[in-house]
Amino acid sequence: MKETSRLWTGRYVAIVVMAFLFFISLQMLTAGFPAYITDVKDNPTQGGLMTTVFMLAAIITRPLIGYLMNKVNMMILNIIGLSFVAITIGLSFNQESVGALLILRAFHGVGFGILTTVLATMATNIIPTNRLGEGIGYYGMATSVGTSIAPMLALSILQYFSYNFMIILTCFLTLATILISFFVKPSKASQSEKKKISFKAYAFDKNALLPSIMTIFFTISLGGVISFMGELGKEVGLGNSVPFFFLVISIMMVLVRPLSGRLFDSYGHKVIIYPGVFSGIVGLFLLSIAEHTWTLLLAGLFYGIAYGVVTPTLQAIAVRAVAKEKQGTANAMYFSGMDLGMAIGSTGLGFIATYKGYHFIYGFSIVFLIVLIAAYTLVLIKRKKEAETLASAS
Repeated sequence: MKETSRLWTGRYVAIVVMAFLFFISLQMLTAGFPAYITDVKDNPTQGGLMTTVFMLAAIITRPLIGYLMNKVNMMILNIIGLSFVAITIGLSFNQESVGALLILRAFHGVGFGILTTVLATMATNIIPTNRLGEGIGYYGMATSVGTSIAPMLALSILQYFSYNFMIILTCFLTLATILISFFVKPSKASQSEKKKISFKAYAFDKNALLPSIMTIFFTISLGGVISFMGELGKEVGLGNSVPFFFLVISIMMVLVRPLSGRLFDSYGHKVIIYPGVFSGIVGLFLLSIAEHTWTLLLAGLFYGIAYGVVTPTLQAIAVRAVAKEKQGTANAMYFSGMDLGMAIGSTGLGFIATYKGYHFIYGFSIVFLIVLIAAYTLVLIKRKKEAETLASAS
């Protein structure tokens, strides 16, 4: 019984480390490409398009991967995906053509779609059911810390070194992830549990739809934070403070992720989703008025809490809502929602920033978090009424 409840196995640790390195490498490019293109072309919309193309390619790829994971060994998909990403990152070296970079970003997105779905499913397949919230919390902490550290590294590298140095570093991190993957033994249990289900059934599950949609609303704001914080810093003369903003986000996620996961397993998601979204609203409001370093860092504190609580909670809700053999589908839908939100946020908010400035887009992003919590509350009320109706009928 104790064995089945064990979380920190060698395979789980290796998968978490792989996810951490992979997310750092790909999200460095997500933050670095818009900043690089915005500086070179002086066009934030074109810079945001780099992220949009990347995310849309990942979204298109995910339904196919959800199906393939039940036909092909996940470790084979993992190594193929990582090799493809390493090659396409290498081709970005010394590249200045916006058209060529857009094509390469689409290829990066394909690899991102494959790897994020595969790694998350490898993790959720081996997490004990009674520790699902905690397990996803730690896994999500690795991916989110990687995501939040990446912009800090990318912007610092672009400021003190060069675009080409950033490409070399991300390629090296991807190769390191490939090496670690050779030490992860494939799960025999997950292979034996595969069932013959149609492509449509593996591409979509209605039970995971709602948390995936709510993820879109949160990550619209995240797309703006990752893509344009560097530009906000320049706008208000706080460029040197922006890396510390992302550092604060990373610290807060490390602190809140383990606690939020345990609270999810013990008390359910309602206890943590409300304070998480509220923290996000406070963080975005502070960004909308930030003129001093302390305001920027305080914004990072609140937004870091939100990021550390909301995203893994929505992923855990999605995964818990489906059958074991369809966890890959739930993960694919969740990450597609994440990518779609990032794409909308990067391009849409970049377009608005062209006319309204960067302060405005963060205040505007609060609307999406209000929509998220309103939708969540309405569903809770609906389910409570349905439960009461069933209880009275019985």
